[in-house]
Amino acid sequence: MTGPRDRYVDALRAASLFVVVMWHWVFSVLVWTPTGPHLSNPIGTTHGLWLLTWVFQVMPVFFFVGGFVNDLTWRSTTAAGLGYREFVNRRLRRLVGPAALALLAGLLLRSVLLLVVPEARWVGTSIIALLSPLWFLGVYVGLVVLTPVTARLHERFSPIDLVLLAALVSGVDLIRFHFGIGWIAWANFVLVWVFVHQLGYDYRKLLTLNGNAQAALALGGFFALVLLTNFGVYPRSMVGVPQESISNMGPPTACIAALGVFQVGLVLLLHPVGTRLLDRRRASLLVGWMTANAMTIFLWHTWGYAVAWSLLRAIGVPVPSTTDAPWWFERPLFLVLPALCTIPFWWVFRRFDKGLPTVAALLQGLPPVARRS
Repeated sequence: MTGPRDRYVDALRAASLFVVVMWHWVFSVLVWTPTGPHLSNPIGTTHGLWLLTWVFQVMPVFFFVGGFVNDLTWRSTTAAGLGYREFVNRRLRRLVGPAALALLAGLLLRSVLLLVVPEARWVGTSIIALLSPLWFLGVYVGLVVLTPVTARLHERFSPIDLVLLAALVSGVDLIRFHFGIGWIAWANFVLVWVFVHQLGYDYRKLLTLNGNAQAALALGGFFALVLLTNFGVYPRSMVGVPQESISNMGPPTACIAALGVFQVGLVLLLHPVGTRLLDRRRASLLVGWMTANAMTIFLWHTWGYAVAWSLLRAIGVPVPSTTDAPWWFERPLFLVLPALCTIPFWWVFRRFDKGLPTVAALLQGLPPVARRS
């Protein structure tokens, strides 16, 4: 028995994707070079703007609620007498199909562009920019596949598993920065997100904590961030900044683990307010729409941004590549125009939001004669 669907979790998952989308539209600084587009942001050139990333770098929230949902789905799957194959199909069908379609579209576009402009050096980097949202889906697929193992370990050893993961994340950073072994950093591409994902297994337990305990969790993560970012090793921004030699996201560092704890504490504290808000019909309908369409918009929002940027250049509207006053004046435009340009992609590909049909479903849709053949 899994209980009623948690609309607050749905809201957090959808909102985290939409925050990433709007951040990319509004705060991207696109610099076009002979080798293609290079994306930057205003954080390195705007005093204090890094602080926004402590709230709007919301990938930890996505992985946190993903942990809760994956654990819940695994439990309900096994309770129904089903196994690992059914669990993976339930969790990945809505994810892998639309993502594969976006990847295929990118590869097809690359082939067409190379036929039209075979000598262009910018084709490769352009396609990589369009497909950049797929990075986190690869990590998430890995977490889904590992859920039965990590859920069992968490059930047996919690909270020791979380302490051990936090220690491993810190140890990887120590080896990376103190001993100069750079390649070890990629271990945290798994460990950091597994840590946040594991926190999601305790979502319902954490909800039972009183407000003071939840506030302590948020403050613990916050002060850990303050300490880490003032040692002179970690940058203060939770997204990559071209002016910094180190990015807290690529690959993730202990700062992202601390950010996850901070944000988890915040979403727990906001749970009573959020659930009351979702009792309102309009808010509930909005979250329902966002939940149904978040993945499609996330996968295609970079295409909408590319179309918007190209249209402005085509009609002669200057798009500054430096964060001076004209760039800031254009920010409202870059919230609206990429959204409008993403609508056609959403309209075409939203039918795949529930995943590509399975072979069995396709066969069921055929007339009896065709099925027998």
